[in-house]
Amino acid sequence: MKLRALLIAVAGAACIAAASDPAERLPDPRQEAAAREIFRDVRCLVCQNESIDDSEAELAQDLRRIVRDQVKAGKSESEIKSFLTDRYGEFVLLRPSFSAGNMALWLGPFLVAAAGIALLFARLRKRAPDAELDAVEERRIAALMDDDAS
Repeated sequence: MKLRALLIAVAGAACIAAASDPAERLPDPRQEAAAREIFRDVRCLVCQNESIDDSEAELAQDLRRIVRDQVKAGKSESEIKSFLTDRYGEFVLLRPSFSAGNMALWLGPFLVAAAGIALLFARLRKRAPDAELDAVEERRIAALMDDDAS
């Protein structure tokens, strides 16, 4: 029982340590909530599969500061994301916008695989059947097999 209480205390301390610095937070709760919502959609470029909300990397801290500054300046979510993508590329977004370039990246491998399968079937259909042996060849094979049997 004491071990369980100790583990709970350690987990609680870890959660408090992982929380963002209160000095970084915006004084207006609505602005802070808007910034936190944007944090969840922005990728930490160091960690790559974490949002800047979850990451403790220095770059994630810098990105959080940039987002908060822009939220404080009254910029909209789309303006902030546009600023980040202009600066860091669309990879900075965990959920990139739908575009023709992204569609080509997602559909390209499937189209290449479909073309390969179609080419394989076309080549298999055009393949000529194996030719039948003529009488001379059959006699020769029979003679060779008789020589092997004896």
